[in-house]
Amino acid sequence: MNLQEKIGARHVRLALAVLAGSALFAGAAGAEEQIQKVEITGSAIKRINVEGALPVQRLSQEAIAKSGATTVADLIQALPSMQGFTIEAVAAGTNSGGRVSANIHGIGESYTLVLLNGRRIAPQGSGSTINLNAIPMSAVQSVEILTDGASALYGSDAIGGVINFILKKNMQGGNVEAQYRQPGQSGAGRNSYAALTYGFGDLEENRYNVLMSYRHDEQAAMKSTDREFSKTAYLPFMHNGTPYVYDRTSTATIPANVSVAFTADSKLSPVGFSPFLKANGKCPALNYESLVNTATVQNCAFDFVTMVEVVPESKRDSFFGKATFKATPDINVFTEMAFSRLDLTARIAANTAPFTITKGTDMYTKYVAPNLTTAQQAAIRTISGNYRTYDWGPRASQTLTDSANFVVGAEGTVGAWDFGTGLTWSRNKIDERYVGGYAKNTEFRDMLAKNQFDPFAPIGAQSDATKALIANSIFHGSIREASTTLKSIDAHGSRELFSLPGGKAQIAVGGDYRNYHYVQTPNADSTMIYNFNASPAYDLERNNYGVFTEVNAPVIKGLEISGAARYDTFEAVKNAIANRTMGAKESSSTYKVSARWQPSQTMLFRASYGTGFKAPSMLDIGQPLVNAGFTASSWDCPANLAKENPNFCRIGKTQYNVISGGNENLKPEKSKQYTLGFRIEPTASFSIQADLWDVKLRDAVSSVNEAQIFADPVKFRELFTTYTEPSTGNTYWAKKTLSINIGQTHNQGIDWETTYRHRFGFGKLDSTLAGTYLLKADYTVPGTSNVWTNDMNFFGIDDAVSFRHIVRWTNTLETGAFSNSLVANYRNGYTDAEQSVRNMNTKVNETLRLHVPSYLTFDWQGKWAITKAASLRAGIKNIADRNPPLTLRASSGHQVGYDPRYADTMGRTFYLTGSYNF
Repeated sequence: MNLQEKIGARHVRLALAVLAGSALFAGAAGAEEQIQKVEITGSAIKRINVEGALPVQRLSQEAIAKSGATTVADLIQALPSMQGFTIEAVAAGTNSGGRVSANIHGIGESYTLVLLNGRRIAPQGSGSTINLNAIPMSAVQSVEILTDGASALYGSDAIGGVINFILKKNMQGGNVEAQYRQPGQSGAGRNSYAALTYGFGDLEENRYNVLMSYRHDEQAAMKSTDREFSKTAYLPFMHNGTPYVYDRTSTATIPANVSVAFTADSKLSPVGFSPFLKANGKCPALNYESLVNTATVQNCAFDFVTMVEVVPESKRDSFFGKATFKATPDINVFTEMAFSRLDLTARIAANTAPFTITKGTDMYTKYVAPNLTTAQQAAIRTISGNYRTYDWGPRASQTLTDSANFVVGAEGTVGAWDFGTGLTWSRNKIDERYVGGYAKNTEFRDMLAKNQFDPFAPIGAQSDATKALIANSIFHGSIREASTTLKSIDAHGSRELFSLPGGKAQIAVGGDYRNYHYVQTPNADSTMIYNFNASPAYDLERNNYGVFTEVNAPVIKGLEISGAARYDTFEAVKNAIANRTMGAKESSSTYKVSARWQPSQTMLFRASYGTGFKAPSMLDIGQPLVNAGFTASSWDCPANLAKENPNFCRIGKTQYNVISGGNENLKPEKSKQYTLGFRIEPTASFSIQADLWDVKLRDAVSSVNEAQIFADPVKFRELFTTYTEPSTGNTYWAKKTLSINIGQTHNQGIDWETTYRHRFGFGKLDSTLAGTYLLKADYTVPGTSNVWTNDMNFFGIDDAVSFRHIVRWTNTLETGAFSNSLVANYRNGYTDAEQSVRNMNTKVNETLRLHVPSYLTFDWQGKWAITKAASLRAGIKNIADRNPPLTLRASSGHQVGYDPRYADTMGRTFYLTGSYNF
């Protein structure tokens, strides 16, 4: 076996090694073939040998097709090296707009740098995280994943690694492709796409090439009630032979609950109750008696999950175009254009609508007074109704995400230098609109004041006249627009320097300048929408620039040593609204040294050591204190706060508001990291490889989570503030989320892969077993600098799990025009989040942690190459129809009883794909 083969063939074989099980080291190319130098992700030096000193996984176009992935997120998030990413389901109940991300080794999605053709694109928001929906899937030729830090080359954000999407180029002819996919249980969740790609002109013969690619995707919604495992927030389950109930229902309900607070001199405790429960002895449809009720609180609680979606509805259009002109025999000039629009509508439970009840009104006389004693009636301070606008329908938030990316550049050779340069303009823009479920402020208040609807009536009890008023009081319109614009220029070049015993020494130099501009404009406020918190206005801008150099020295035959260094400067954030700068100008230098030793044609060893950094986002620095929703769990009012001001306590065990803000004193996070790896192919049919990686991060930006704060409210008193409810004017305690540079993390693991190949008389078998074995997932307790914890196989205080084992086994049998692939996907079990549950035998609440079992699914795909131009693929995802395992976590979205981040929510799904080249 010979590593010095022609790059084109080797790219394909290496890519298939990642997902489809191909040779790691392939046979030698013919002597008459022209050797071509290429640039590999993680290095600015063009070279012949793609197996450098850094671990790079490669996915070819065929490997992508065999994966069965329909989106870029499906493709990337299925890799064993990915953990802790954001999924589209989180769009339900957040303003993410369907943002999906990558996260190499679970170090953090903001520490994974995503590139398009080797260049940055605009992130979504003020930070660095890229929405993978902005990548034009039909235009992707291959993907390179560098699973090692690369700040010494790329600057900030590359601590965890780099994902580079390489798009098609110099294509002649066309391709049309279409797919239809549907879950077996029902049509809910079905999706489809159609794509057309066409190119003309040959760079070598015609001196030009033009390529265009368009794709349209549609995803149907899947409701929680479409699946048994996701249908309710009131979850009965068995544990060690004992029946329990996990109650995540909400006391914002229909018909409304009542909360009454009394004057301080009365010494009366506040009370809460459901008038319906008091009158009927039971709760109405879609409600349960709350399992957190007490002697003074007897509420009904609404099963909000019945209105939540598991998968949101969406449509996506994407276009990519590239025109290349060979200006001279050695220089190409080009322009690239990439556009995408994601139209996503996420639906969650009907809105909460607290309201004030005035003593002496008909509503007070009918629903409140009969449930109070004479002494209580005489000492009333405030009365509030806690209502859910069920008759207005589910909250529906439509987000239009437009991504645009333009690049003009040149690449080629001038004298002894290989060079590349480009100008980039890139923008990610969102328009968030409410299209259902939100009541207009004036109309809703008028209906309450005129008794035109009854908030204490059960579901379905409103009159036809009231229903007409409700239909006319639903708000439709944009609530905010936000955009991030990136303008940049980059240039780099590499050349040979002098001869060494192992070959030519090479050097690369380069630099880049980037300007980021983040703007958010609120389009609605509390005068327009009932109980609404307007989005804050932002106009933040920051410049950063850096230079780097890289040297590669083949010291002796088989031994290569490389070094890289970079210097970056981040300017202070310009806040146009406040008319001042925020934060400080920061500079950082990083470096990396690496070595590659190949003692024989079948054996390779490599190692690297380097430093990295990540600059805080503009909002991390410049965000004022703003409303950020509610706590994930319900809490009793902390005793020290109740003593300080009991009037700010909510009644009973319930959710509290969250207020978040930035920190002008934040500084860059710093890392030190190393890798050690080998690749061995003792025979032509077997290979094995492994890379140990280790990343230590200091000055990590962290914040104290709600469980810690409510568990020790005295220690974290400064993290409580107050919040005034726009609908009632009532003021309550609220939790603050503030970021500080205090944390440390230590992540370590092994990426490994074994490949076996065998030729039978009837065909060829490729089998690849690959995975990531996590050794460390340690981090300091948020708010501390030296108190360590971890979430290894454990639902940690960061509301996430780091999995020790994630494994993928891919088997492909090719028999002439037919091929069949069977893929097994595995992740180990873990210890669940701690939760309070009701023991149904003793009728007492207990605290426990479940063990969430391991999760194993199988996928199949068959391909028929009908002709050289036409092919059909049919597949089944999750053949055994495995449901997500039960979990009692209370975070990351509105879904209850399962965690969509760690399991397949669709169930067994069938798909058919047709492709034709012309």
